[in-house]
Amino acid sequence: MPDPNTNTQLNNKNQTALKLSTPPATLLRFRRPLIILAHIAVFAASLMLSFLVVHNMRFERPGWVDLYPTLLLFFLIVKLSVFGLFKQYRGWWRYVGISDLFGIFWASFVSTSIIFSLWFATANIDAVCANLPPDLKKPAEGVCMADMVATVLILGGLRILIRLHYEEFRTVEGGHLKRFLIVGAGDAGEALLREIHRMSKAQYEVIGFIDDDLVKQGTLIHGLPVLGTLEQLPRICEDRKIEEIAIAVPSATAAELRRVVQVCEGTKIRFRTVPSITDIASGKFSVSQIRDVDINDLLGREAVELDLDLIEAFAKDKTILVTGAGGSIGSEMCRQVCNLNPKLLLLIEQAENPLFYVEQELHKQFPAVCIETLICNITDKIRVDEIFEKYKPQVVIHAAAHKHVSLMELNAGEAIKNNIVGTQVVADAADNHGTANFVMISTDKAVNPTSIMGSSKRIAEMYIQDLNRTSKTHFVTVRFGNVLGSDGSVVPIFKKQIAQGGPVTVTHPEMKRYFMTIPEASQLVLQAATMGKGGEIFVLDMGEPVKIVDLARELITLSGFRPGEDIEMVFTGPRAGEKLFEELRIEGEDMQRTRHPKISIWKNIPMNRDKLRTSINELVTIAKTQTHSEIIQKIKELVPEYIGGNDENAEIA
Repeated sequence: MPDPNTNTQLNNKNQTALKLSTPPATLLRFRRPLIILAHIAVFAASLMLSFLVVHNMRFERPGWVDLYPTLLLFFLIVKLSVFGLFKQYRGWWRYVGISDLFGIFWASFVSTSIIFSLWFATANIDAVCANLPPDLKKPAEGVCMADMVATVLILGGLRILIRLHYEEFRTVEGGHLKRFLIVGAGDAGEALLREIHRMSKAQYEVIGFIDDDLVKQGTLIHGLPVLGTLEQLPRICEDRKIEEIAIAVPSATAAELRRVVQVCEGTKIRFRTVPSITDIASGKFSVSQIRDVDINDLLGREAVELDLDLIEAFAKDKTILVTGAGGSIGSEMCRQVCNLNPKLLLLIEQAENPLFYVEQELHKQFPAVCIETLICNITDKIRVDEIFEKYKPQVVIHAAAHKHVSLMELNAGEAIKNNIVGTQVVADAADNHGTANFVMISTDKAVNPTSIMGSSKRIAEMYIQDLNRTSKTHFVTVRFGNVLGSDGSVVPIFKKQIAQGGPVTVTHPEMKRYFMTIPEASQLVLQAATMGKGGEIFVLDMGEPVKIVDLARELITLSGFRPGEDIEMVFTGPRAGEKLFEELRIEGEDMQRTRHPKISIWKNIPMNRDKLRTSINELVTIAKTQTHSEIIQKIKELVPEYIGGNDENAEIA
């Protein structure tokens, strides 16, 4: 048990330090007059010191002691005026830096030049000096120069002492300083170290820096060494008992951040990072606003370049309807649309709680946007038609769908009902009520599908593509892969498993998936929508696929645990309908490039309308009986590339 007396002493010490580091409100109120008084005292002391230096530290009367008051008044008039012109009474001394010291120097230099000029221009000064004893007569310029040097040294030293006071006399947060290492010995690393020293509550004991620049090895930055390179990081962390690492490289790419985390895999360290260089340059964040490294940082991609004028013209002052508005993609689509100043935003969702929370968030963030929340099951044709008849939406973003692969394998009829029938109902309503643009959000699992979910989305694609041929509405589809942090995706599942102490479950060591952030996916959906003339299936560039097992290891490491030691990893085997590798590419003979580098169009041959609709109706009828084998058979007639439905296909890549 900890000694209560020790804790009491520590708290008292911390409280005392806090009092020392926090100026009383009264002092802050009279800060300017107090600073001027401090300057007067410094000027008086520097003049006295200059006389002593010039006259070999002799303190005699009569002589310069009698002259001191007259000269002091003369010096004060000049120096107080000049230092005021150089704004030396406005500085915040606890943050003194090189620029402040330069300001003191130039103010001293200018005031000394003025004094020196007036010294020889004033006959009275020469007359007074003539009465000095011969052994005390020294060149006047010596006094002026000594005074200038003394002023710079005393004022600069005083400000530095004030800064050291604030940086050294600080409370220790939690009574323990975390041993801290900074990766990056550049400007950001140096700035971060200074910001840490300025914290009113000390949190970190900075041990040193890490940098791959060989020139910097062994050098000192504010007294702290550059300890080694990134490859030496695990050994340095172990030897120095490092608890936290800050990656102070604002321009670091996702790959560079990932390298730091992967090098430290197997250590129990918390990872922090500074804001991006763009945010720092724009003034939104400072270097000191460090935060935890998130999995989004490691899988992050380059910022999306958008044709904002085209997107704004697509959405501004229009009535826009979003289905599935309570889901991860649907809610983000609503946020993106709100930024474009729509006339009215309609949120359709059958789950009331997610809809309620999204509505509250949007009203808070976008109070000027008119929003209507509508509880609606998209398979309810009467309810959907009522909504379209009343609001006449000009743009529909169809994000509602059942997306869980394994659940849809067990509930095949519900996948058909929601993903196919729901799409039919909403698309038909858009066609019948004159909607200008309809955007359906699809998935990479619709490519050569092995699952009920993927094949149901493929059939929905086929339906709206066919409908586009005879409709005035422009129907387009946008396909993309997994989005980071979406409900039910691997990242939140892994985080929950880690929080519970493990194990983290991975289906297969070779399982790979494409990942994209939710905002990026939503922005590209809007961009693709503006480019569509109707009937296109747009495919988004998802970058490079990521191994799920690597993702799990990195999440464990970011959480401060060691994969396989603190948190176990268990391979459970692929679930029904899952592929080891999803297919999503934007290059090839069947792909057509667009003017946007991250968006392509998949070229395919549409099915005959009568055959398509007859087959869909038959599939919907079978789905009502939930007869799994018959549903599979009918899907294969509609989607010949569908290769699911058998256990042996579960591991087909």
